[in-house]
Amino acid sequence: MKNLNPPTGMDAICIRGARTHNLKNVSVDLPRRKLVVLTGLSGSGKSSLAFDTLYAEGQRRYVESLSAYARQFLQMMDKPDVDVITGLSPAIAIEQKTAGHNPRSTVGTVTEIHDYLRLLYARVGTPYCPEHGLPLRAQSVSQMVDQILARPEDSRVAILAPVARGRRDDLAAECRRLQALGFVRVRVNGAIQPLDGGAPPAAPDGPWDLDVVVDRLRARPDSRQRLAESFETALGLAQGRALALDLDTGQEQAFSAAYACPVCARGMGALEPRLFSFNNPAGACPTCNGLGQVETFDPARVVAFPELSLAAGAIHGWDRRNAFSYAMMASLAQHYGFDLDTPFQALDPAVRDRILHGSGSQEIAFQYLGEGGVPTLRRHAFEGVIPNLERRWRETHSSAVREELGRLRHLILCPECRGARLCSEARNVLIGPGTSEQVERKAGAVGGDGMQGANRGDSRSYREDEQRSRPPGSADARDAVTGSEVPPDPGPGERRGRALYEIESLSLADCRQWFLDWSPEGARREVADRIIHEIRARLDFLVNVGLGYLSLDRGADTLSGGEAQRIRLASQIGSGLTGVMYVLDEPSIGLHQRDNHRLIDTLRQLRDLGNSVIVVEHDEDMIRAADHVLDMGPGAGEQGGCVIAQGTPEQIMAQPQSLTGQYLSGARRIAIPPRRPVGPDQAWLRALGCRGHNLQSVDLAIPVGRLTCVTGVSGSGKSTLINDTLVAALAQALNRAQTDPAPHERIEGLEAFDKIISVDQNPIGRTPRSNPATYTGLFTPIRELYAGVPEARLRGYDPGRFSFNVKGGRCEACQGDGVVRVEMHFLPDMYVPCEVCEGRRYNRETLDIRYRGLTISEVLDLTVAQALELFEAVPAVARKLQTLMDVGLSYIRLGQSATTLSGGEAQRIKLSQELSRRGSERTLYVLDEPTTGLHFHDIEVLLDVLRRLVDAGSTVLVIEHNLDVIKTADWVVDLGPEGGAGGGRIVAQGTPETVAATPGSHTGRWLADVLARTA
Repeated sequence: MKNLNPPTGMDAICIRGARTHNLKNVSVDLPRRKLVVLTGLSGSGKSSLAFDTLYAEGQRRYVESLSAYARQFLQMMDKPDVDVITGLSPAIAIEQKTAGHNPRSTVGTVTEIHDYLRLLYARVGTPYCPEHGLPLRAQSVSQMVDQILARPEDSRVAILAPVARGRRDDLAAECRRLQALGFVRVRVNGAIQPLDGGAPPAAPDGPWDLDVVVDRLRARPDSRQRLAESFETALGLAQGRALALDLDTGQEQAFSAAYACPVCARGMGALEPRLFSFNNPAGACPTCNGLGQVETFDPARVVAFPELSLAAGAIHGWDRRNAFSYAMMASLAQHYGFDLDTPFQALDPAVRDRILHGSGSQEIAFQYLGEGGVPTLRRHAFEGVIPNLERRWRETHSSAVREELGRLRHLILCPECRGARLCSEARNVLIGPGTSEQVERKAGAVGGDGMQGANRGDSRSYREDEQRSRPPGSADARDAVTGSEVPPDPGPGERRGRALYEIESLSLADCRQWFLDWSPEGARREVADRIIHEIRARLDFLVNVGLGYLSLDRGADTLSGGEAQRIRLASQIGSGLTGVMYVLDEPSIGLHQRDNHRLIDTLRQLRDLGNSVIVVEHDEDMIRAADHVLDMGPGAGEQGGCVIAQGTPEQIMAQPQSLTGQYLSGARRIAIPPRRPVGPDQAWLRALGCRGHNLQSVDLAIPVGRLTCVTGVSGSGKSTLINDTLVAALAQALNRAQTDPAPHERIEGLEAFDKIISVDQNPIGRTPRSNPATYTGLFTPIRELYAGVPEARLRGYDPGRFSFNVKGGRCEACQGDGVVRVEMHFLPDMYVPCEVCEGRRYNRETLDIRYRGLTISEVLDLTVAQALELFEAVPAVARKLQTLMDVGLSYIRLGQSATTLSGGEAQRIKLSQELSRRGSERTLYVLDEPTTGLHFHDIEVLLDVLRRLVDAGSTVLVIEHNLDVIKTADWVVDLGPEGGAGGGRIVAQGTPETVAATPGSHTGRWLADVLARTA
């Protein structure tokens, strides 16, 4: 097609003869240093052009420019099938991949903000005593003297050196050593005793503490030199520690030349960045090894049937069928006076605790059967059911036993660090103004830490974050090490500033504001300014791409593909690179319309740095904001691969052959179908009192037999409410799933359903062996069909003969891949068709078997539409093929490698697999952003499928940002009003028109415009 604005010279990236995947000899010029959007139907060739051609060639050229030694450490992409590309820059791809499954990765570590925070805390942090809440400071001798002279004049003071604590060896020998050094008095366990002229003090029965009395004097100005010498002597004797005892009142004060508490002299070494890393043994919590969570046996799973009695099997393995364990339980019942036939949940709570956790040190008389059946009586403590399971878990070497016991285990917050991941020392180093309310104490706190927060790990542990405001602190004292101004000592139990885990538990928006409001004083400012500048810059970028609701302690494995992509995008902006070609895959996924302008501004910022930004995108706002648009089509798969139109958005809208242009101009619209009214007799599914993450006791109501959309800005709580609460609770109730739902009071309306089908955003596979036929289950009945052919039955072939994943019928030269990898050493590996099977995957004997004239290899090469025509008379196959047709995938091939499928195609294959199962009017379908990767026209096809499900009596629940889907729903539930701590409430609910008319609803504001245009 003709280019309406052809770039010239080095202003263009010129592509000639691109034939990657379904591209049909595409030749096109793209302007450099512009924001270019590639759009078109799903499967039309956008990703093939952007990623598999442009990015692949740019990355390959860069790697080939390196030395042979460097190339062996880098992965090279396949050379794309293209004649020539000129004008390429070094390429960086930012795709929809998740941030990995490492439970140690967080938003803070992925963005490197955590590393800057570690450095900041090591350089300007103030350590505090966990017990007394007082700062640990290193004091000079002159400061110690000043504190003594600040007392009332003529106060009687003794300077002591604490030389021993808790020792049990020879006290007399130690006293003789001190006497030889010229000292005449010591204090043993608090009592001062003389050393001269008599026998040394008698050693106490238990451990002893020993202090040397270095000097006794009165606090006077003329005693300064004497005090200084006494302190120096005491510090030398006691490894940098000294005590001042008031001889009139008996009160004492601790001093330390190293970091130590002024009350208890608890010390800490020099602050280093590794102390604040939960991935380093020096900083990780010793209980959870820096994970913030520990795995333990869940009492709710151990007592699988609390409504039953112990005799009837409330606890597996401890009922009448297990003689030994049941005999122990009978002895326990006799000792505590309970009945084994009483339901477990009706037993006294103290008795239930003894059964599950043991009797402690209390001995119980147990009756056992000895040799010859003679009963014997033995007294010992009862171990407890859960400690017994823990011991079996530790001692077993059987994978079967571990698998069985593993079903009873779950993740809980670490009882020591309460999810902070860090050791006690790191948790008590503070920076900034304000008073920390999460104070660590020895008494009254689990594991010595009173914090409320927890990291979001791989199971998204549920918590209710409490972010409290802290009053600003003053600064009128100076630190002994840096000389900078520091806040005055707070009272016992009160710490000033925030710990690292508290900073990382803030939302990114609140964290940015905190660093904007705070800057250290004095000499510390010079040290911290550069670090804080880097932290602020990274936080700015993250907030600007719509991620202000996340927190730095959020587990990277809990991020969606869109969130992970925007994090990588923010990191690239922070790098400040110029002259680079960025290729992005639908960065607007998961982003609310309200935040689109921020993302667009970010991409323009990348462009303005002198970079070429190429975006594969379907979002209308993004297309309209582009400098240049390339519309691919006209169809998808084999019917696509051509450039239909290109130019500015206005020029695209003027092209009648452009499907995208028709939707942009309003010539085509997604119509609003007749809705089903939600009347007074409507049945409802309710989730009441939902409190997971940021949800604020939400009461959710979903109309049964209707299409419902759950909307809201990013981070408002949609996934927590639907996936983590409602879906998990229904899966647990209907399918006895092991997943624990988020905290909630109860679910009502379960009787309306007997099945729940949830389609999430996980990919279908990453290996070439995975394909639509294997994933949807199509291949199994097809193989059975081939095994039933008369010739196959004569030869004794079973369905396994027609699998390319196992030995027997596959080609062993390529092991069923159809291609053979050729190692090229310092060049990228090449894949060539197998010379034995010629790319057909199977051996000659297997290919002799034909069904309606086609071999099994030829069937895998059919499109869905062709296969439906072939297998129309086979219901098990035709039903699955028809579902693939219904979701708009008629063009893909049955054996097409999963690695060549676009994101939209992969999601719809997964959706089709779920929809092909035999449903009923008692089925709840839950879909999480099903429009991911879909063009306007594809969305219209998807909505037809969802409407047919509702017509059949099913209930469909969709989490969605797309306004074309929202406007067609029967019922809308809008969460917000903001993300993170500012969300978690239902802002509006009702028909789309009701939500559009609700003030304060961000979704409603945008929805009103769409409804007005559609009317």
